[in-house]
Amino acid sequence: MYKPGLHLISEFKVVDPEVLKNSQAMKQVLDDLIQEHKLSKVGEVYHQFPDSGYTAMVCLTESHISIHTWPEFNQVTFDVFLSNFMNYNNEIVTNIHNSVLAFLNATDVRLTQLNR
Repeated sequence: MYKPGLHLISEFKVVDPEVLKNSQAMKQVLDDLIQEHKLSKVGEVYHQFPDSGYTAMVCLTESHISIHTWPEFNQVTFDVFLSNFMNYNNEIVTNIHNSVLAFLNATDVRLTQLNR
């Protein structure tokens, strides 16, 4: 029986809000993770707000990764979902989540795991 996959939706708190102002650094992290896990990017949007945070959405053939940052509140919302249609990707979802958390030197405030 087909089970679509794991979807992680989380909120992070960071110690250093400056890391939440650099969309280019996050783009590099996500690009590296996508390449490492042999995922297929089909589109992306990164929007850097002036003197503030950013929002990003990366569309994958497997599904998506999104991040929104608020340096003024030391907060991040993040989600990653990968379909298990062609490959079992649940471990990759967890790895991407944990890698972004580590890069931001953040703490998970709320994590929702949806087994689709």
